Amino acid sequence: MLDYFQVLDALSSEDRQVQSAARDFMEAEVRPNIAGWWEDGVFPRDIVPKLGEMGFLGANLPREYGASGINNVAYGLIMYELERADSGFRSFASVQGALVMYPIYRYGSEEQKRQYLPKLASGEIVGCFGLTEHNGGSDPGGMETRARKDGESYVINGTKMWITNGGIADIAVVWAKDDEDTVRGFIVPTDTPGFQANEIKRKMSMRASVTSELVFDDVRVPASQVLPESRGLSAPLSCLTQARYGIAWGALGALEAVYEDALAFSQNRSTFGKPIASRQLVQSKLVDMLSDHTRGLLLAWRLGVLKDEGKMSHTHVSMAKRENVRTALKAARVAREMLGASGITLDYSVIRHMLNLETVDTYEGTYDVHSLVLGRDITGHNALV
Repeated sequence: MLDYFQVLDALSSEDRQVQSAARDFMEAEVRPNIAGWWEDGVFPRDIVPKLGEMGFLGANLPREYGASGINNVAYGLIMYELERADSGFRSFASVQGALVMYPIYRYGSEEQKRQYLPKLASGEIVGCFGLTEHNGGSDPGGMETRARKDGESYVINGTKMWITNGGIADIAVVWAKDDEDTVRGFIVPTDTPGFQANEIKRKMSMRASVTSELVFDDVRVPASQVLPESRGLSAPLSCLTQARYGIAWGALGALEAVYEDALAFSQNRSTFGKPIASRQLVQSKLVDMLSDHTRGLLLAWRLGVLKDEGKMSHTHVSMAKRENVRTALKAARVAREMLGASGITLDYSVIRHMLNLETVDTYEGTYDVHSLVLGRDITGHNALV
């Protein structure tokens, strides 16, 4: 693991073992195949039980529900290693753990926890998270999906857009407004009549990830499928905070991957009789990448410590997501430039990570939206339009 300031030395041996196991797994199971999967637009569904067997799904949730029960720094290291291979794998695990398992754990009944969490942790079933809509994006409070009470059931109508795992999910955690305009969470089995997942194709980013539109046409679910403690928009937003935490770590894995490619290429590529690694401009770019990674890793590590101590705020996560993803994207763009024509081929990881990170920079809060969150936190004022 790229670790210029030796952050790993501050971690427990158990944390380091988690990181090492995650790297070994991804090196063996994913890295040799990822370029082909990405080019073909395929997410290998058969790898999901293996991720569960390794304990990577919802890893920071309690063992009593089938999860690994590790601390949040170790969880972050798993997200780092998943995204070092490809953002699609970290995205899958983030959705499964932070956006499906976490809301069931935090807002669900004990019966719901016992029914769903062990199966999600093992990879026996897959979940997705339905919040974003065609006209929503950065304004989730404007959602149009409705859940109408009808006797002992709710009838859901609406659409959700850009839903990771949608086409392979067995259950969907769906957010809709009830008859009182209160946002509620529902666990919807995807074989329920009226539910449809339409795969979004022609993507030039996150190609090794399933992205779907979810359509709800009079989808009837029993009231027992409501997450009983979910009332208001704060519930789904708290789930996004959990997922953004993993993104803050994961982006650094992608940054390491493009840095490694750029460093190796610069040492092996010669012009005018010398390796380009000897050129001042090339060295400056490599130093910038390494410095950005080092700052980001220190930021992510401290964020994990705060989370484990119960001191982390959503604004801390906004800063880490905003900074680490944007610096990873910048590094990928520079690495693509350094590799010249080779940088646009899948023989290297650079173009794949660069295109993936364009999405990661946008989803779960754009750079600008997180700037506004932080600006409000430090000034006490909502920014004027």
